[in-house]
Amino acid sequence: MSDIVEWLQRFAAEIDQPAPDRAQIDQILELAGVAAHASARQAAPVACWMAGVAGWDLADAIRIAEKVAAKTA
Repeated sequence: MSDIVEWLQRFAAEIDQPAPDRAQIDQILELAGVAAHASARQAAPVACWMAGVAGWDLADAIRIAEKVAAKTA
């Protein structure tokens, strides 16, 4: 996990944005997992991007993704 955190901190510095903390990283990965398992794997990064652009709280975005996944199962 430290490699992820370190890379994200460096990336965040380059794009002048705050880096996610470990709890946020876990939530982002959970959201990505829901999207990837409910659809094509490529949906994972796009769903995370969409939630971020929309400014959604990660817990709410996960809940919504699970709702969508349940409807498509």
